[in-house]
Amino acid sequence: MRIISGKYGGRKIQPVPGNRTRPTTDKVRESLFNMIGPYFDGGNFLDLFAGSGAVAIEAVSRGMKRAVLVDHQYAAYKTIKRNVQISNNENSDFMIWKIDAERAIKKLTDQNEKFDYIFLDPPYAKQQMIKQLSEINNYDLLNVDGLVICETDNQTEIGEVDGYRLMRKKSYGLTIITIYQKI
Repeated sequence: MRIISGKYGGRKIQPVPGNRTRPTTDKVRESLFNMIGPYFDGGNFLDLFAGSGAVAIEAVSRGMKRAVLVDHQYAAYKTIKRNVQISNNENSDFMIWKIDAERAIKKLTDQNEKFDYIFLDPPYAKQQMIKQLSEINNYDLLNVDGLVICETDNQTEIGEVDGYRLMRKKSYGLTIITIYQKI
């Protein structure tokens, strides 16, 4: 695995050991950023199921000011901590929490955090995408015109969601990327 582009482009990162996480492939990550960027001039990025941290690190590498990375697994948390060290600015560019997504959403709301992009890639077997999209909207975590990027398997259909406009949906074999904009 590697960071594809931007100021950390080409640097290697490590996957989470074991088989409890499923990393977003370099190909899907590159396509995702081509759809939403590909480069940014500041902004805040939230990854609620960060795994190795690759997507959020890529976002900061491409110009996001800051990323919050959330994962409740200890192995993922340790991997994220190790991977963000490629930036040499891990304390200012990245906030890493070992917490579940639901508690993270509430904590971020209590801290009046807002995001330009939120990435959702929960374990496929435990997807509650509609519930999470609803919570993000109800707790007002997205900035105006903010985007939520959902990664699902090709067996999961989420379609239209209240409070969002479906912007784009693209299939990459077993993986589907769906992008929603807050309305």
